[in-house]
Amino acid sequence: MRLDKFLKVSRIIKRRTVAKEACDGGRVMLNGRVAKAGAEVKEGDIMEIRFGSRVGRYEVAAVQEVVRKENAAEMYRVLQEDEGMLAERS
Repeated sequence: MRLDKFLKVSRIIKRRTVAKEACDGGRVMLNGRVAKAGAEVKEGDIMEIRFGSRVGRYEVAAVQEVVRKENAAEMYRVLQEDEGMLAERS
């Protein structure tokens, strides 16, 4: 699955266009490397997302094309997150 779509489906980022802009702006890292929006995501990958001073690190737990809102959090595990990123996801 594409990185920008995963970020949207998992609801880490609410809109796919915002996810794509974050990736294209170099603010998303996948397994320690800056990732483009079209990068393939698979289980076990580690993502780091930066929005200004806010930082979040997540491990991909599952890759699913369609997920209900209440089950979206099951697609990833939070490794590190500050209050700003938590508020963004909520």
